[in-house]
Amino acid sequence: MPRFFLEVAYKGTAYSGFQSQQNANSIQTEVENAFSVLQKEKVGFTGSSRTDAGVHALQNYFHFDYAGAIHSQFVYKINAILPADIVVKSLKKVSDSSHCRFDALSRQYSYYIYDKKNPFLADRAFYYPYKLDFDKLQEAAQIVKEHNDFTSFSKRNTQAKTFICEIQKSKWYLTDNSLFYNVKANRFLRGMVRGLTATMLLVGRHKLSIEGFKEIIGAKDCTKASFSVPPHGLFLISVEYPEMILY
Repeated sequence: MPRFFLEVAYKGTAYSGFQSQQNANSIQTEVENAFSVLQKEKVGFTGSSRTDAGVHALQNYFHFDYAGAIHSQFVYKINAILPADIVVKSLKKVSDSSHCRFDALSRQYSYYIYDKKNPFLADRAFYYPYKLDFDKLQEAAQIVKEHNDFTSFSKRNTQAKTFICEIQKSKWYLTDNSLFYNVKANRFLRGMVRGLTATMLLVGRHKLSIEGFKEIIGAKDCTKASFSVPPHGLFLISVEYPEMILY
């Protein structure tokens, strides 16, 4: 049966997360429902990266199998059905064996912070009005690249069988109105980016030393790290696939 990759972006504020859940609204539920309205047939979707409640995405993917005729104006039509905070960006036919989760080469996330009250950032970044040592933040981010076991930054209620992640990029950036942490890896653990961000912010405020940060990573104990940053500052920026899949 033909397989398709569906590219989406969304503002996650109103949703319980990316993946379907009982008694809660999700991105997957909305997209599957819109598909069934447009195509007059219900189809189950498989998701690429499971973002948590309140987390946003500039790019994420589903795949689904469908033997019927796809509407000639599929992207336009399904976007007319979807709520304003979810958009379908593209639909591509792929090989029958392609898998949007297992074939992904990397995922990239950014966590956004601002220190001056701004109503236009309030639901898309974390208001954190404290002085931060940017050099210490950057030093901590570089240390992240030196490790691959992130047990300390995984929430307990996870189905992960391994805590090994290959970090390809870890860096802090300053812009005119915000500060953000950008991290890219082959995979991420549940709560990992928020755990890294919150713990590094303690380093930036001189509440945790660089040596203390290293010790937290080495402890492989999630009770040592901080996870105290809200979900609305987190964005899934991109999911990367081999060229043969999407092009």
